[in-house]
Amino acid sequence: MSVALLLAQTAATLFMTGVIWIVQTVHYPLFARVGVDEFREYAEGHERRITPVVGIAMPVEAVTAVLLLRFTPAGVDRSLLVLGAILLVPIWLSTALLQVPAHRRLSAGYDDRAASKLVLTNWLRTSLWSVRSVLILVVLAQAIDA
Repeated sequence: MSVALLLAQTAATLFMTGVIWIVQTVHYPLFARVGVDEFREYAEGHERRITPVVGIAMPVEAVTAVLLLRFTPAGVDRSLLVLGAILLVPIWLSTALLQVPAHRRLSAGYDDRAASKLVLTNWLRTSLWSVRSVLILVVLAQAIDA
């Protein structure tokens, strides 16, 4: 069971890291290029389309992170799993308290300040998911070596 959890955790974390880097470096900066008249529809479309993409991976990542604390694979430094799980807290808080409200504001129409704040605050999630990816790859290597 611990191997399946570790593989699911690795897949979800690496997937979310790829998604967040594409969103941060490609998608969000292009918001300013969408015409003002078209932006509301564009923002609503973004929200509608991104939700199913992250709506499966984020919960899988969170659940497997918690379960791995209970079912730690042999040879794995549990402190890395604890740190990885702790890093999910600011990711989820940032999502709920910063990114979702910013997207809701932008759904009403383009707002340069809201878009800039979204890009700036999203660097937190981008950085934390990147750290989580390194951690989970180290954990995976430890499990393979065990």
